[in-house]
Amino acid sequence: MRYFLLLLFVFLVHPVMAQEDTVPPARKTDTAATLKKVGKRKLPDASDEITIKDYKIISHARDTVYLDTTLTIQKEYRYNYLRKDDFELMPFANVGQPYNKLGIDFERRELYPVLGAKAKHANYMEVHDIRYYNVATPMTDLFFKTTFEQGQMLDASLAFNTSRRLNFSLAYKGFRSLGKYQFDQAQSGNFRTTANYETKNGRYNIRGHIAAQNIDTEESGGLALKEIQFESGESEFSDRSRIDVRFGDADNKILGKRYFMEQQYKLLRKNKDSSRIEKTSLAIGHQFNYETKYYQFTQSAQNGFFGDGLVAAINDKAILKTMYNQFSAEFYNAILGRLRGNINLYGYNYYFNSILITDQGRIENQLKGEEISVGADYKKRIKGFDVLGAFKYTVSGKLTGNILDASAGYRINEGNTFRFALHSSTRMPDFNFLLYQSDYENYNWQNNNTFENERINSFEFNLESRLFGTLSAKYATVDNYTYFAPDASRATQEQLDAGFEQAYIRPFQETNSIGHIKLKYNKEFKLGKFALNNTVMYQSVDQTNQVLNLPELVTRNTLYFSSDVFKKAMFLQTGITFKYFTTYNMDAYNPVLGEFYVQDREKLGGYPMLDFFINARVQQTRIYLKAEHFNSSFNSNNNFYAAPDYPYRDFVIRFGLVWNFFS
Repeated sequence: MRYFLLLLFVFLVHPVMAQEDTVPPARKTDTAATLKKVGKRKLPDASDEITIKDYKIISHARDTVYLDTTLTIQKEYRYNYLRKDDFELMPFANVGQPYNKLGIDFERRELYPVLGAKAKHANYMEVHDIRYYNVATPMTDLFFKTTFEQGQMLDASLAFNTSRRLNFSLAYKGFRSLGKYQFDQAQSGNFRTTANYETKNGRYNIRGHIAAQNIDTEESGGLALKEIQFESGESEFSDRSRIDVRFGDADNKILGKRYFMEQQYKLLRKNKDSSRIEKTSLAIGHQFNYETKYYQFTQSAQNGFFGDGLVAAINDKAILKTMYNQFSAEFYNAILGRLRGNINLYGYNYYFNSILITDQGRIENQLKGEEISVGADYKKRIKGFDVLGAFKYTVSGKLTGNILDASAGYRINEGNTFRFALHSSTRMPDFNFLLYQSDYENYNWQNNNTFENERINSFEFNLESRLFGTLSAKYATVDNYTYFAPDASRATQEQLDAGFEQAYIRPFQETNSIGHIKLKYNKEFKLGKFALNNTVMYQSVDQTNQVLNLPELVTRNTLYFSSDVFKKAMFLQTGITFKYFTTYNMDAYNPVLGEFYVQDREKLGGYPMLDFFINARVQQTRIYLKAEHFNSSFNSNNNFYAAPDYPYRDFVIRFGLVWNFFS
C-alpha cells in the first residue's frame, strides 16, 4: 500500500515541481559563429534552438543516438537491474545475483580470453558498454528502483561540456539488497567517468574513460531442504527467511579498474567543395586500455559440500592484469569506402599467490605473456548495401586465435530492411578453464597445454518489417566447446545422486561438434489504444553429448493499454506481461567459481511468470510500478526455480522512476 501512496504523491506533486519544457528554452547564439558563405557574402543564420537532438549519446562503436524521453513498451522491458532487455535471461530471487541463460550467442568481440566467473559479470561494464556524450547544456539521468528488503538501487549520470567540442560525464550505479532468503545480500558499485574532445578543424579527436567497479554477494549455496520447506507450500515458510540454506559464511566478489583512451589524427583531409563533408582523408590512431581485475571467494570454514579443504578457512583469489595497445592507419574515400589497418600489442598476467604441488602433480600459479596481432576493418555503401567487414589474426604469442566478421544490410523501402552476417573465430577458453587454484582440494587444475582453441562459425539473417515484424535466424557450429560439469570419474553415482556433485566440478572440452539453431520473432499488434507485443524464440541443439542445455521455446507476450490522461498532462501505460519457457536441464550454479555448470539430474521450467505494470510519463519523467510474478501468490506448487536449488522471486511490488532534467 505504501507504494501506491508514494505513486499518488509523485503524480500530484510532480506537475507542480516539473519544468515547463523538456529541454531548456531556445537561446540565441553568437551570429559570428553561425555565418554561412554565399559567394563572397556572409549571412547570419536564424537563432538556434536547443532541441532533444542536441543531446547525443555515442557508443564505443561511434553509433550516435539522441536522448529518448518517451515511454514505450521497450522501456518497460529495459527497466531492470541491467538496464537492458533480459528476455534471454533468468534472474535469481535477489537483485545482483546471477542470471541463468535461456538463450545463447557464441559470437565473440575480443580475441583474447577473459578472467572467467561469468555468472558474476552480468552487471560488469566492459569497454563496449561505456557511453560518451555530446550535449548542448548539462544533462542528468536518474534511474531509481526499489530492491528486496533494506536497500535501493540508483544509477545517476551527469553529462556536461565546457565547449561544443569538449564533453565530460560522471556516473555511478549502486545498489544494496538484503533479499528475502537467508544470507542472500548483494551490493555493487559501478563508477565511470568519460571525456571526449575534437578540434575545431576536425583533424584530431580523443576520448577516454575510467571505470571502477565492484560486485559483492553473499553465497548461501541454495536451499537445503527445498522439498519440505519450499515446494510443499507450507504457510509457515511463506516467510522465506525461515527456509534453511546450505551455509551462511561464504562470499564472492568481482573488483575491477580500467583506464581507456583512444585518439586519432588526420594527416590528410580533403573536403568536398566548400562544405565540411569529407571526400578523402588519411588518419593515424592509437588505442590504450589497461585493466586490473580479480575474482575472490571466501568462506570462514571449509564445507564438505565442496569437498575437502586444504586449509581450515577458504580464501581463493584469481587476478588478471592486462594492457592493450592498438596502432592504426585509416584511409577514407567517398567512392572507395573506409579502410583501417591495425597492429595490436596485448600483455596479460593471470596469477595466484603461490605454486601448488599435489598428488596429481604441480600446478603453476601464473599465465603470463605478450601477444601481437594484426587486423583490418572495412565499411562501404555499395549500390544500396551497407557492407561491413573486420578481421583480427594473432601472429605471435601463446594465445593464438583469429576473428572474422562480415555483414551486409539492405533497405528495401521505408518499412523493410534486411541484414545477414557471418562470424568465424578461434580462441582459447577463459583463463579459469586453463588454470585455477583453490583452497578446496578438487578445485585445482592446469589445462593451458591440453585444452585447444574453441572454434565458432555462425551465419545470421535479420528481417525488419513494419508490417510483418522482426525475424532473426541464426545457425552456429562450435568445436571444442568448453564447459564445467561434475567429474563422474572421481565421484560415485551415489555421491552425485545425494547432491554432492559440487565437490567434483571440473572443466571439460567437448570433442564433438555442436550445432545450434535460434529463431526469434517479434511483432506488435495494435487496436486503438490497446496493443499486444509478442516475442517468441525457438532453439534446437544438435549434439552427441548433453553439454549445452537450453529451453526449446521461450515466449513473452504483453497486453497493454496506452493513453494520454489528465488533459494530456500525463501519458499512461498499463498491462500484463506473460513469460514462459519449456522445461529443460537448467544449468546449476557454483559459487566457488562464480560459474554455471552442466547438470542432468533434474529438469526445471515450464511455469508461467505474470507481471502487472502501471507506467506513466509526466514531461521528461517516467514512473514505473510493477507487481512482479503475482501469480505465485495463488500457486500452491512452488516449482519456480532460476537454477537447481535457487528459486525465482515470489510476488513483490516494486516502484521506481527515470528522470532526465537539463540545466
